[in-house]
Amino acid sequence: MIYNKLAETMTRREMGELQLERLKKIVRYAYNKVEFYRKKFDEIGLKPSDIKTLKDIQRIPFTVKSDLRDNYPYGLSAVSMDKVVRIHASSGTSGKPTVVVYTKNDLDMWSECIARLVVAAGCSEKDVVQICFGYGLFTGGFGLHYGLERLGAAVIPASSGNSERQLMLMKDFGATALVSTPSYALYLGELAEKLGYAKSDFKLKTGLFGSEASTPEIMKQIEDKLGLKATNNYGLSEIIGPGVSGDCLFDTGMHINEDHFYPEIIDENTGEILTDGFGELVLTTLTKEGMPILRYRTKDITRLFYEPCACGRTTVRMDRIKGRSDDMLKIRGVNIFPSQIESVLMGMPEIGGQYEIIVKRENFMDILEVLVELKDASLLENYKDLDALRAKIRHNLKTVLQIDTVVKLVEPLSLKRYEGKAKRVTDLRS
Repeated sequence: MIYNKLAETMTRREMGELQLERLKKIVRYAYNKVEFYRKKFDEIGLKPSDIKTLKDIQRIPFTVKSDLRDNYPYGLSAVSMDKVVRIHASSGTSGKPTVVVYTKNDLDMWSECIARLVVAAGCSEKDVVQICFGYGLFTGGFGLHYGLERLGAAVIPASSGNSERQLMLMKDFGATALVSTPSYALYLGELAEKLGYAKSDFKLKTGLFGSEASTPEIMKQIEDKLGLKATNNYGLSEIIGPGVSGDCLFDTGMHINEDHFYPEIIDENTGEILTDGFGELVLTTLTKEGMPILRYRTKDITRLFYEPCACGRTTVRMDRIKGRSDDMLKIRGVNIFPSQIESVLMGMPEIGGQYEIIVKRENFMDILEVLVELKDASLLENYKDLDALRAKIRHNLKTVLQIDTVVKLVEPLSLKRYEGKAKRVTDLRS
């Protein structure tokens, strides 16, 4: 099933023509309505009329997160407050949050984008969807909520927290789909087992997971514990929230709603456009009224696929997020993404779903320490088996990371669980 065949099955030529038309329009709009962009353009002598082809987008300066913070709260808004119907803000941990505003047309577009993605993931108007994202300034809960309602699905706005009650509602209300972070879904699966639930107690068939990067290995664990099909979706508040892209059932990458969001991949160090391979994702909003954003550097590392997908959609796809350029750890000269460590750990049957990465410096040397939660506590009673497992994990990590690690095995359910984004890395070097 495809929600919007006209938009999701265009030829590449048709999509390019639409994108160029919308790019020219949004550049003029941003230049005329947002002083920040007008100044940026004028500083380099660029005029909206200079954008004649899609390739000309490369002439536009990048927008970065600090630009939103420097213009807090409404400096990047293109409309007066009487046109604003919603205000969201990022969950940043330092400084001012990044604020985004939405017009009624923005909310309609947002709901359309979500409806497309949840249909691609296997949902329909017959589904009962439990949303375990917090409802507030964070975009996740409201974004999925309105898109699912647009589709006609029944929405349970459970919000976050009170995990035992979440499971009760999931069972009693007959939820068929779950919206949460991957780490929280894994925790709900663990808690269900602990409380004596069987997978047959639930009617779950689809997981709509986002807000944090995940690996295939952790998604497989979620599927095994909750008995559903786990799918990824992607977005960020600076652009729209969830709704930028999402998995179809063929697992060939997340389809981008590219008639609304124009994607580029750049070298994160030089800013040069990459035509192949992994790099930093840059997004331009093509239709957003309240706060148009031109060439936003997401810091997310991925790659694009333009080949046709078996699902019938022709929209470009992005690979799952490999990591963030600002989350990359440089240890003894080696670049390491936490997702590489997760892939190793989650592929081992003895390991539970939780881990923690600690980086510290001893005697002027960087030390990478990985705390690994065991699946079975009885392993702690056999030192020989425990030591062999520790050595195996160290070997597997060294094979992938090319550096040695300190591995500490800990009891099941002993590491911290998260209802929102999981914090996996503690860097003590500073």
